[in-house]
Amino acid sequence: MKLIVGLGNPGKKYDKTRHNMGFMAIDLLADQAKIDIDKEVFHSLMGRGKIYGEDCILIKPQTFMNLSGTAVQEVVHYFKIEVDDIIVVFDDMALEPGRIRIRKEGSSGGHKGMQNIIDCLSTDKIKRIRIGIGEPGEWDTVDFVLSKPLKDEQPLIDEAIENAVGALKEAIKSDFDRAMNKYN
Repeated sequence: MKLIVGLGNPGKKYDKTRHNMGFMAIDLLADQAKIDIDKEVFHSLMGRGKIYGEDCILIKPQTFMNLSGTAVQEVVHYFKIEVDDIIVVFDDMALEPGRIRIRKEGSSGGHKGMQNIIDCLSTDKIKRIRIGIGEPGEWDTVDFVLSKPLKDEQPLIDEAIENAVGALKEAIKSDFDRAMNKYN
């Protein structure tokens, strides 16, 4: 069983903000795979279904970004999911809008949601897909990630979300290395 986690913040206030790229990727994947993300369990919105014949659980933690690990840990323990079967999708300021980066393991890169997952699961060997949102420049970092992309950034971010979903599907259909080679 695969666990696909999209990071973001719950509530209308945060819809379509830079920090919710993970939620947007999960929504697009769920839509394409015809999986309803409508169960409120494990501090998450969750959906379950098959993608390319693989049993998959899709979650959007509802704990707010910095406590995402709580929800992930609950799902992992309940369903006895191996760390190798987890993929986390989230925003990254170190990448320009429109870019994605796929890695098998490593530090959180300062992303507090990913760091909380690493802490809760006691490993950094968690597969991840990072979606570029760009640097804040003159903006306060918190204000930047909690704001919506600028009009000229939106097409780039939409493309990055589509590429992230393509990478997720490739990882499920074949393997994560193939997704890395194709989309990095």
